[in-house]
Amino acid sequence: MLYLTLLICIVLIVMMDKLTQTFKLSSIWGLIGQICVSLVLIVVGKLEVSHISLGNQFELGYLTIPFTLLVLVGFTNVMNIEKVQNLSILLLPFVSLVYFSIAAYVMGHSFVLIIGFCTCLVILFIMLYGYFSSKVFVGRTIIMSVGFIIAVLSISFIKTSIVTIYIPLFTLALPFTLYYFITDKFTNITSILVSTITAIFFGGLMFIVPFNIMWYFIVGLTIILVIMQSSRKYRII
Repeated sequence: MLYLTLLICIVLIVMMDKLTQTFKLSSIWGLIGQICVSLVLIVVGKLEVSHISLGNQFELGYLTIPFTLLVLVGFTNVMNIEKVQNLSILLLPFVSLVYFSIAAYVMGHSFVLIIGFCTCLVILFIMLYGYFSSKVFVGRTIIMSVGFIIAVLSISFIKTSIVTIYIPLFTLALPFTLYYFITDKFTNITSILVSTITAIFFGGLMFIVPFNIMWYFIVGLTIILVIMQSSRKYRII
């Protein structure tokens, strides 16, 4: 049921974005649409985080739906860009999804493994088709759809352990923030290359550094990302 619900939500995300662009609606309406689509996934797909496991188990209670919505909408908008002609920007979510798939294989999480692997193939196809045809550019619809899928995979992993939020934070949010910082100082290709290498490096650390130490990295990065919200230029959520 979750697979079908995810497919329906992706279609709704695409339709919502096209309507927003067609009628030139404000970003507020886009955000409301994302919240509605996320609620469909939560209610119909039964995908939510009701507790947080970090040594002890903490029940979220009434905060279950708000917390789940925050993660879904937040990670959906991590790559908050309108239009980028360079398809190489898709390398960042591609690397993140590769690590999602590897971690899912190790942890035996079939849903994340299947969706992560299939999304990797789709991104790879888009990049190859765009490279050879020169007809595809990365628009907000593609970015938002990929971001929503990563958000769903993040929720699926967080249900197992809150520490797994390391994957989207350190292999996507941090590299993309770095991309924003250096894109004005270097060429676009160089910025993407540096950000991609950063994503690969931090993703590799996930399989080396113990999870109890990894938690300190997560807290530190979360503080940095919160501070980033004070800058309109570098805001990612």
